[in-house]
Amino acid sequence: MEIRMATHGLLRLGVCTPSTRVADVGYNCEQIRKVVTETSDCRFFLFPELCVTAYTCGDLFYQPLLVEKARKALVQLAEFTAERRVTMVVGAPIAHRGRLFNCAIFLSGGRILGIVPKTFLPNTQEFYEERWFSSAADLNDSELMWDGERIPFGRDLLFRAEGLPECLVGIEICEDGWVANPPSGKLAVAGATVLLNLSASPELLGKMEYRRALVQNQSARCLAAYLYASSGPGESSTDLVFSGHSLIAENGAILAETERFRFDSQLVVADVDIERLVNERYKNNSYGFSGLDASFRIIDFPLTDVTTTRLLRPVAATPFVPPAEEERAHRCHEIFEIQTTGLAKRLLHTGAKRAVIGVSGGLDSTLALLVMVKAFDKLGYDRSGIEAITMPGFGTTQRTRGNAERLAELLGARLRVISIDAAVRQHFSDIGHDESVHDITYENSQARERTQILMNIANQIGGLLIGTGDLSELALGWCTYNGDHMSMYAVNTGVPKTLVRYLVAWCADAEFSGDISSILYDICDTPVSPELLPPHENGDIKQRTEDKIGPYLLHDFYLYNVVRMQYRPSKIFFLARQAFGEAFTNRQLLDSLETFYRRFFSQQFKRSCLPDGPKVGSVVLSPRGDWRMPSDASAALWLEDLKQLEGVVGEG
Repeated sequence: MEIRMATHGLLRLGVCTPSTRVADVGYNCEQIRKVVTETSDCRFFLFPELCVTAYTCGDLFYQPLLVEKARKALVQLAEFTAERRVTMVVGAPIAHRGRLFNCAIFLSGGRILGIVPKTFLPNTQEFYEERWFSSAADLNDSELMWDGERIPFGRDLLFRAEGLPECLVGIEICEDGWVANPPSGKLAVAGATVLLNLSASPELLGKMEYRRALVQNQSARCLAAYLYASSGPGESSTDLVFSGHSLIAENGAILAETERFRFDSQLVVADVDIERLVNERYKNNSYGFSGLDASFRIIDFPLTDVTTTRLLRPVAATPFVPPAEEERAHRCHEIFEIQTTGLAKRLLHTGAKRAVIGVSGGLDSTLALLVMVKAFDKLGYDRSGIEAITMPGFGTTQRTRGNAERLAELLGARLRVISIDAAVRQHFSDIGHDESVHDITYENSQARERTQILMNIANQIGGLLIGTGDLSELALGWCTYNGDHMSMYAVNTGVPKTLVRYLVAWCADAEFSGDISSILYDICDTPVSPELLPPHENGDIKQRTEDKIGPYLLHDFYLYNVVRMQYRPSKIFFLARQAFGEAFTNRQLLDSLETFYRRFFSQQFKRSCLPDGPKVGSVVLSPRGDWRMPSDASAALWLEDLKQLEGVVGEG
């Protein structure tokens, strides 16, 4: 299934460090053309500063022959863009009114569409640019004549892609990006979503890390893609060595970078998500109030779209769970600290030294119990103040009950076992419900009976009832309204299901040991279930949540991309295909995505009255935090977008 990238707000971009010879314009342009010709799936290329001549020409820049040769070469490169249907931004010296400027030249559709001169000229240590070049700040003209054509000339240029109007390209050159107030900031405020930096950055000890951080941070600060193309070792080594370290970053993340110290041409290509960047700006009111103190000229350029089946950017199948073990452990530690500190503050505020929790032997209640134990430890409270109540019912299995009871005892909590069978049967009798009918009334009656017990015991002992439900359950509404949906403080509401399992496993490794760790590992291996329906005859869990609603692995992927990224359903489906490969069929992905949207919209009323609980990540569904959604909003628009995919999905 192929897609046109611009349809999903995506743009494929390449940064190149071409093989270079100092002052050999013919060779340099040949290498530029060669890189483009050998690349079939990219239509936009950024090249380094002064790449047409090389950066280290020194006083050869005074030679009219070199400057004139570069000027003629630019016309030929412009014609080349029409032949290959590409856009290129290259660096070259431009003479104008008796001055020489270090410039970026925007080439597309067979024409030179605009020229951006460098503003900040380094003139200390190894740099001596003011000897040869004038700054853009000294420029009085907004155009220059080129073979009878007026070419926009200045640092106030933005280039807009035809067919993808939210792709606005702004340009700065090398030192421009290293100063305290770089031009890219103003360009971003003016609407630029793609920022280009043509650079010639010599290599020094430690500079690679600094350069990488600079590019990464500027892309985050500007909520933009930032492309940095740097000169390679073909530059003069008289006093310096250039490594050719070129990068592509997007909103704080490095998408691609070249291998350094290679004499052959280096190219990296990545897919930038323009739609994501625009969405991030919509949400960031600080960006909106940044202020714009200059007007910019916008120049349209033809963008040849790329059709692809595979994205050149990372698409994480588990966006909430880092793949690297060290990073994952760090994140688990941070989340656990946030959860325990949040609960500790609530206990201090209320003056409560006792707390109640319902423990089932499942992942969520286990994590909440561990948080309670560590919060009590943090405050110096006796763990016996924790009332861990297990309430076996019609679907409770020996495995989960045994784990819950043994874990509570080992942790030093006060364990109470209260069967709900008789109370629920009495309730069935009161309302006239047939116990053999295992419908929603049968299930929710058990959940509400458990919550009633927990609430009343909390009142009885003067403590707080701690909620256990997680973020994924809230997204799907997989909780009983005024049942397990309600508590006095909910510690897991910011943690998605895919991360809960890792948190419990991390606790087993990092916070506990011995028999406690063994029980935690077994809980991690237990199927997710509310245990509201009778088990199999052999005692195994019969009611498995993921058999009913689909894998939490998929739902957490959808949750992140719906709430955090604000993507439309068709784009999320395409991204899911990239992330999961052959693990799920197209039909499984589409059906589970439809399930997510139907439940996400219909269950908002449960999220509109959540108990307090700590935010731990970038996705939260609290009505007092990041998510405000009317409970009666229609899902029709989103379901219609999914319906458009039926014709291409089939059964594959």
